[in-house]
Amino acid sequence: MNQTKSTIIIFAIFAIVIGASRSFFVLTEGQQAIVTQFGKPIGQPITKAGMHFKNPITQDVRYVDKRILSWDGYPNQIPTKDKKYIKVDTTARWRIIDALKFIQTVQNEKGAQARLDTILDGHTRDIISSHNLVEAVRNSNAILKNLEDKKNLVQARKDKGEAILEEEISGEIDSILVGREKLSQIIVEKAQEECNALGIKLIDVQLRRISYERSVEKKVYERMISERERIAQKIRSIGKGEKAVIEGRLTKDLQRIESEAYRKAQTIKGHAQAKSTAIYAKALKQDPKFYDFIKSMEAYKKAIKSDSRLILSSDSEFLKFFK
Repeated sequence: MNQTKSTIIIFAIFAIVIGASRSFFVLTEGQQAIVTQFGKPIGQPITKAGMHFKNPITQDVRYVDKRILSWDGYPNQIPTKDKKYIKVDTTARWRIIDALKFIQTVQNEKGAQARLDTILDGHTRDIISSHNLVEAVRNSNAILKNLEDKKNLVQARKDKGEAILEEEISGEIDSILVGREKLSQIIVEKAQEECNALGIKLIDVQLRRISYERSVEKKVYERMISERERIAQKIRSIGKGEKAVIEGRLTKDLQRIESEAYRKAQTIKGHAQAKSTAIYAKALKQDPKFYDFIKSMEAYKKAIKSDSRLILSSDSEFLKFFK
């Protein structure tokens, strides 16, 4: 009998412990919870972290994440308003703000991701296709201001006579009215209207990557290569022109230097000849016969080679000193 009572007591204690453990649940900082009774949600979502009570027999708890969650879309081919076919890869951040609606509509995060695929992909396609490509690429018109400043600089350099590669800044760049960030905000605003019914709040949507469709991308690369080749050819042409200018300047400088050197040489030569003439004149004045002899010897040296054979005439005035 005593053994039976002990067994009953132990069983009762065990049941109380099990019941007590099932009566309480702990909620962490990153979670929120919905208490359900026979599978049906009751009461408001519990968002405060800590220990909470529930009926251990009829009630259960469903946990929902309270943190910021991410969504990654699939790259879709979208035609823009200006008929450019591009692939747009999007990403988004979202959080659950109404756990009750969330559970009632999408059940869990997997269901939410599936609904977001439909909502965000659809609105992204609608917004991108209703705007030109440039709106999805740029955020501001700062590039136009930079281009204008660069053109002014080029004009100033051209006024100075410098050779400028104008193709580097050629081409028309469209101004934008909306911009990439504003497009993302519009997508968020449009998609949020549908997400409200799911208990979800979109934090932001970003156009993570934009690329041309493969066949268009090939043509774009070919056009870029062609443009670079034209610019390279222009650089070579300008280089050849600069080379011709430099060589012309060098030729002119060389002719000027040679002319100046020739003038100086002729001046020095003239001074030397004048000095030589003065010396000869002085020598002639002192001894005319000796001067006549020296000049005749110099003339013999120039006129008669060492291996020459001479037939002298007695009446030759030129050869008078051989007598």
